[in-house]
Amino acid sequence: MTIQPVRLFGDPILRARAAEVTAFDRDLRQLVTDLTETMHDDGGVGMAAPQIGVGLRVFVYDTGDASGHLVNPRWEVVGDEEQVGPEGCLSIPGVRYDTRRALRVRASGVDVDGAPVAFEAEGLLARCVQHETDHLDGVLFIDRLDPAQRKEAMRVIRESDWFTAGSTVRPARSMSGSGRPNPFGAGR
Repeated sequence: MTIQPVRLFGDPILRARAAEVTAFDRDLRQLVTDLTETMHDDGGVGMAAPQIGVGLRVFVYDTGDASGHLVNPRWEVVGDEEQVGPEGCLSIPGVRYDTRRALRVRASGVDVDGAPVAFEAEGLLARCVQHETDHLDGVLFIDRLDPAQRKEAMRVIRESDWFTAGSTVRPARSMSGSGRPNPFGAGR
């Protein structure tokens, strides 16, 4: 298995803009494999490279209805409808808040071989594309909360066991079969 340790809130890589991918090689393919296995092991629906300590613009997703990866992703809003729903993050364990996102987006980028990829997404997949691309820009979902929610989220983070222990990396551990709900609040 190539399950990797997950970087936690407070690790500087989570606040840095990730670099564009320029080498489409074995290392990139391994990164996508590592991200996918780590995401599945943790019960997530998405994971960005900075979450495992790699500062490259890559993320993976698996909503149950759609799965894949995007390298050097971009997205744009389709329509003006929004969704508000539960969102969390594998890098901020135990913190979930209703977060406002666009309901539909058009995502584009390339795959591990550099071939163009484009799709329209709605609902959970649209939320995932926005959340994971935010990671690549150094933005966390708690940054999208209103001031009162953000203050409450920071209180929850400061009181959490992982934060008070001063850890910014959660060791790799297999949670396969744990039944842990995914971080966006929808069943898989």
